[in-house]
Amino acid sequence: MARKTPPERAQPATPPSAPTKELQAFANPAPERDYVIRFDVPEFTCLCPLTGQPDFAHFQIDIVADKFCVETKSLKQYFWSFRNEGAFHEKVTNTIVSDIVKAIAPRYVRMHADWFVRGGIRTYVTVEHRKKGWKPAPKIELPGA
Repeated sequence: MARKTPPERAQPATPPSAPTKELQAFANPAPERDYVIRFDVPEFTCLCPLTGQPDFAHFQIDIVADKFCVETKSLKQYFWSFRNEGAFHEKVTNTIVSDIVKAIAPRYVRMHADWFVRGGIRTYVTVEHRKKGWKPAPKIELPGA
């Protein structure tokens, strides 16, 4: 008895989301104070520029926003845009920080990239940017803490 092939599902005219290099921003809801926005990105992928093999990384990005914040979905699509690109770890990490600075001009951004083992070597790259003249408030030590 032959099985009938199920009907194909219609493809949307445009995919619901796609990779992009464009970072979207929205107005900082509390620009009067410094606070940290942390993005944890455990599944970043790109390609080794020499071998074409996949590279994997875990990113942690801390941002002290000024007038604007990065919109999360656009950040996800931005990371996705690297999936089929070949680039060295140091280049990717610095490019991401530069693009965040270009998109939102934060008071401060730090990105720590933990690049998984390739050729027996694990690579860590940390990049920082501070807005000219910005200094964090002094740390407050609470008694008994």
